[in-house]
Amino acid sequence: MQEHVNDPYVQLARKEGWRSRAAFKLMEIDDKDKLLKPGAVVVDLGAAPGGWSQVAAKRVGAGGLVFALDLLEMPPLPGVSFIQGDFREEAVLAQLEAQLGERRVGLVLSDMAPNMSGVPLVDQARVMHLAELGLEFCRARLQADGAFLVKVFQGTDYEAFLRAMRETFRTVAVRKPDASRDRSAELYLLGRTLR
Repeated sequence: MQEHVNDPYVQLARKEGWRSRAAFKLMEIDDKDKLLKPGAVVVDLGAAPGGWSQVAAKRVGAGGLVFALDLLEMPPLPGVSFIQGDFREEAVLAQLEAQLGERRVGLVLSDMAPNMSGVPLVDQARVMHLAELGLEFCRARLQADGAFLVKVFQGTDYEAFLRAMRETFRTVAVRKPDASRDRSAELYLLGRTLR
């Protein structure tokens, strides 16, 4: 708790009005990779408390659309359509599909993480399962020149998932933003342009 309170990104998020320190992770990646384009359609999986959705809505502007989804409740954000539910359930996915209609998605963001059990092997498998579901969604709904930014943890299934990303996208890059804690095993994989 002490680490969290003293974290410079937590303090900066409070000062600047961002919902979470995670906003800085997305801003840093977007500043480098130019993912959030004005007018884009963005899907944010695992959105609560809304840091990434907040950044996305601001950067895609009034002409863009941000669809956010999370198991947890998320207070409303201007420019963001929110669905509360479990992305692993067909009914929740159908709700997202209905909101998207015929639109193709320019960017899928996935900062999803399961409730951690403390058992590394179990947690790793759960994280990778969520990443795989996000990748599956990209194959179905991403526009040809779209991108997928997904949180993963290095571990047993990492190499297999990296291969699946490379089979799906023309380019795959690894990102570890400064706002990501050093001791955290999290990485972000960025896939661009469907094969």
